[in-house]
Amino acid sequence: MYLPRNLISLLYSNLQRSRHSYSTPVLLLVALEPDALCACRILVKLFKRDSILYNITPVAGYGDLALAAERHIQPLRMQNGGSGGTVICLGVGGLVDLGEAFELGITEDAPDATGGVEFWVLDARRPWNLGNVFGGNPPETALGEMDGNARARSSGVEYGEIKSHYRPGRGGIIVFDDGDISEELEAEREAYFKLEQMPELEDDGRESDYSESETESEASESGSRKRKRLSDAEDDENDEVERPRRRKRSSSQDSSSSSHRSPSPATPPPSHQVKPVSARRNRRRLLRLRRKHEMTLQAYYSLGISYSEPISSLLYSLASVLGREDNDALWDAIVGVSSMELYGRIVSGSNPPPSEMNPYTGWREDRGERIRQVLRDEVRRLNPPDPKDLRSESARGGVTGVIPTTANSPTDYSIRLSPEPRFLLIRHWSLYDSMLHSPYLASRLHLWTDIGRRRLDKLLAKMGMKLDEVKQNYTHMDMSLKRILRQKLLKNAPLYRLDGLVPPEPVNGRVRDGWGFVRSWGWKACLSAMDVGVIIGAILEVGKHDVKAANDDNEISQAQDVADGTGKKEGEEYVRRFYDAYDALDDVTVLTAALPRTMHLHRAILRTGSAILAKKQIRHLRAFRIAVIRDGPDVQMFTHPGALTKLALWVGEAIMEQERDDGKKPTPLVLAALNEVRGVYVVVGTGGRGSGFGMKEKETEDRKRERSKKNEEKKQEKQRKREERKAAKAAKRSSSGQEEDDDEEDETEEEGSDEDDEDAEDGVLDPERNRFGNSFQEVVDETNARVRMESFDHYVVEVKKDDLGIFLESLSSKSVVS
Repeated sequence: MYLPRNLISLLYSNLQRSRHSYSTPVLLLVALEPDALCACRILVKLFKRDSILYNITPVAGYGDLALAAERHIQPLRMQNGGSGGTVICLGVGGLVDLGEAFELGITEDAPDATGGVEFWVLDARRPWNLGNVFGGNPPETALGEMDGNARARSSGVEYGEIKSHYRPGRGGIIVFDDGDISEELEAEREAYFKLEQMPELEDDGRESDYSESETESEASESGSRKRKRLSDAEDDENDEVERPRRRKRSSSQDSSSSSHRSPSPATPPPSHQVKPVSARRNRRRLLRLRRKHEMTLQAYYSLGISYSEPISSLLYSLASVLGREDNDALWDAIVGVSSMELYGRIVSGSNPPPSEMNPYTGWREDRGERIRQVLRDEVRRLNPPDPKDLRSESARGGVTGVIPTTANSPTDYSIRLSPEPRFLLIRHWSLYDSMLHSPYLASRLHLWTDIGRRRLDKLLAKMGMKLDEVKQNYTHMDMSLKRILRQKLLKNAPLYRLDGLVPPEPVNGRVRDGWGFVRSWGWKACLSAMDVGVIIGAILEVGKHDVKAANDDNEISQAQDVADGTGKKEGEEYVRRFYDAYDALDDVTVLTAALPRTMHLHRAILRTGSAILAKKQIRHLRAFRIAVIRDGPDVQMFTHPGALTKLALWVGEAIMEQERDDGKKPTPLVLAALNEVRGVYVVVGTGGRGSGFGMKEKETEDRKRERSKKNEEKKQEKQRKREERKAAKAAKRSSSGQEEDDDEEDETEEEGSDEDDEDAEDGVLDPERNRFGNSFQEVVDETNARVRMESFDHYVVEVKKDDLGIFLESLSSKSVVS
């Protein structure tokens, strides 16, 4: 089932009313990622305010999910002596069948297998598992004699959609819709329920063959026909059972009705005029319809991984509907939304961050920017300026465009808008280091080369800034330089193709469009949302404890302490990091203490990425590029999937800029890092972007007109051939007395097939979706490579050290970007 966005508070309001001090605590299964972490904090604050008991269980992958099902979910089921309960999945389970993952055993014969446990699923990953979205209905024992659709409507669920009169608390799997299901999955919903309503048929592959008892002339004619789909599947499905009965009835009444018809010499004898449709023909029709609907669902699943609205933003919407929005919840939502960009999680899957040449950035084209604009409006509403501080606000850059680095007062905990440049940790590094470690600048200025470093020095010189000044901590820079920084960047950035480096000038009176977010904690700290997202991500990936960058032995020994052959210790360490990151979101002291470790991670990304590009360690295979990290001072750091993904995005964006300079098409990238302790390679696949990104939306008018002209010519040619065949069949029918219904049916099939062909031509898939997850699964099915698919992001896998060659060889022949 799925919960429409306009009813987002329905389930929580019922939970709030039905909970008491003796109720079973709500179980929160939270993925180890910043967005899910922020969403968990928003939900926990709601629970605390409403006195709802809860338990938090971090989930690193599918292995942890199965373990949580065994330890925490199975005891809740009524079949096991439990009393039911609520399980909320945050960033977990959107891509898989949760009934199977939790071993619930949900079938048509046992729809109440959830045992009174209600599962709420909030996940930004796509594609949805349609069994969760349209299935998972709760039991309704009082309506057991009714048919399935009537029972669903009476229980408040209509074709998978929860209605306002739905009564929660009876169990089932409920997906929270952010708008995608209602707006984009209508065809998939229809196909899903058509398949549910179809009888079970065995497809032996011979349904299109005629039996030996049929006449030779009928067999020869049917052998020359092309089997095509029906143009109106719904009418055929509704009539498929009743049609033989109606034809028999008309045959029995033929003698009584013939007296009212005028005789015709061309009319064949009554015995040849009307024949009932055979069961074999009905079976063939059902099989064709079933294959058509299965292809619709398969096409949806084969699109590849993409991302929709962050779940932290979705839960802030819930808090807003409940009237519980405040600065803490708003800040958590802002950090969660900002963190999605750090991992390249946009509509196209895992890709390099957006750039000025890729205007279709964010979730579902411009949806990401609309979400940010709503958050900006919320910042203005919840943080109105104090008239007493207007002069101070102006002095600190609220109007002049200087990014704030301190609070307005010791009690200032407000959120403000800030013209954040696309630099990294600028408040905590020098301006030079912040620019040097920015993935955006590194890819466009080629900072991994000496020429690129000189280009950066030249850019600073054109801005009138000395190296001695920009290499000191940004907070200690001359205030006059800070005031002119934004204007200088706006003036000089286009010379180096750095459009979008800083927010643009005001347009249509909207002064702060495109600005970022900053929050103060009194005199303790002043951090941007992107800074917090970077720090939280680093805590999850490498921990919060500081190490010396030069002490490589310390780094390796620490990795060995948290790794073993099975990965159990590694998983336990990831869970500890989750709680460290959770505490850091609530304690700015813990957050700032993790800054050295965060800087160490991003220095390692710059070092390793520069080495890969400078030494030309990237090989170009048939469908993608591949780089393997086997040794080096930072190799152990990149055995974490999140850190490796950041490195892959850094290298991928650099390659994308190089290929754009050479006029080449962007190529996907596969990056593998060796975990020597466990004897496996961690492999991550990132999609290619560049000028082809958003091709469906940015398709030129000339291409549209050309395709439309070709379709029209094909349609006219098919219509001419169809009329010729119809005339030939009419002549043959008049001479042989063949049934008219069968010929009309074949004609309808051809028309339906023509429409399907046109739809297939028009339905151009977005070329930038990440299909590495699908391709990895195909390789596993076809080879004997030992691959572990543990991550919720299916484009991340672990491959045994000895099997990497076989794995990559088979992967090179797959389609990795749709």
